[in-house]
Amino acid sequence: MAREKILVLALPGIGDALLATPMIELLRKARPDAEIHAFIMFSSTKEMYEHDAFIDRVHYYDFLNASKSGALKFVSDLRTLRFDVSINVYPQNRREYNFIAFLIGAKRRLAIKYRRRDPQNLSWLNTETLLEDDTLHCVEENVRLLSLLGIRQELKEELLPALRLNIASSHEAFREEWLREHHLSKEMPLVGFHAGTALFKNHIRRRWEPEKFAALAVRLTNELGMKVLLFGGPEDKDANAIIRQKAGNAIIPVETKSILDSAAIMRALTLFVSNDSSLMHIAGALGLPTVAIFGPTNETYVHPWKTRYTIVHTGIECRPCFVYSPKPLTCYRQDPAEHFLCIRAIEVDQVFQAVRGLT
Repeated sequence: MAREKILVLALPGIGDALLATPMIELLRKARPDAEIHAFIMFSSTKEMYEHDAFIDRVHYYDFLNASKSGALKFVSDLRTLRFDVSINVYPQNRREYNFIAFLIGAKRRLAIKYRRRDPQNLSWLNTETLLEDDTLHCVEENVRLLSLLGIRQELKEELLPALRLNIASSHEAFREEWLREHHLSKEMPLVGFHAGTALFKNHIRRRWEPEKFAALAVRLTNELGMKVLLFGGPEDKDANAIIRQKAGNAIIPVETKSILDSAAIMRALTLFVSNDSSLMHIAGALGLPTVAIFGPTNETYVHPWKTRYTIVHTGIECRPCFVYSPKPLTCYRQDPAEHFLCIRAIEVDQVFQAVRGLT
């Protein structure tokens, strides 16, 4: 008898892919004999999923830099594998993701039915859906999808798996060498910063100002004796340059070519300070105490999972306003001078006190 073939479509970035790992773990435990594949489009997600023992095969295609004909051929090749089930992980509220699942043509196509702009985004191309629940974390929404396969799990954070990030010994060795080169050790009070976010759909407006990260680094160094390590990828280059220029010797930049090398270095940290970003979720996967700086996004959906954390926000009456939709992030406050005040009004001392409260 042929093994059941299940395809997990985790096409957004590494943060969303990490938030799907508890669901994949429960799927594997409930279907130990199934052949579980994952389809992704970012190299960092590929690196992470290829180290996941619960996934049999990873299919990677860089849609953002590919021709339409090349993308169509790749999807057509996936169709020949004849999947029994495909699962669009949450959140994937774009017509492209639903259309790709339709073209791959699994007999059963599972997805969330979104509360906003769902018909326009072709959710009806899926064969089975569950209505989005705004009271749940993204991890819980993903686990809910398994109920369509008859896999029932109580949706309580304490009963669900942690985010899963497998770091190989080669990445651990890289960390030890990196720490030696920078005269650091895991016994020191090391705090990590991530000042970035995704750039698409105006999500750069979720970023706390780099000048404030710099001022925070100086205070943590001078008042708490911490060493501050600054993480980030190419999309964070400009913000990190400002932080390094403003903070000077209070900052130790971390530059790696591998997301798992960065994660291995993060494992040596005492604490992590971040915008709502993929590295915030990596910190959660590593069990790091995390200070998360939130503007328009909703911490109910994406707070750090199964780790100690503090959310810093302004409490402004109109936040959180972010919902999962293809529409670019927009501020609806009438006065342009108050646009994205929810993130801009957060003061350095608020974050400093949150750090001190977690140490």
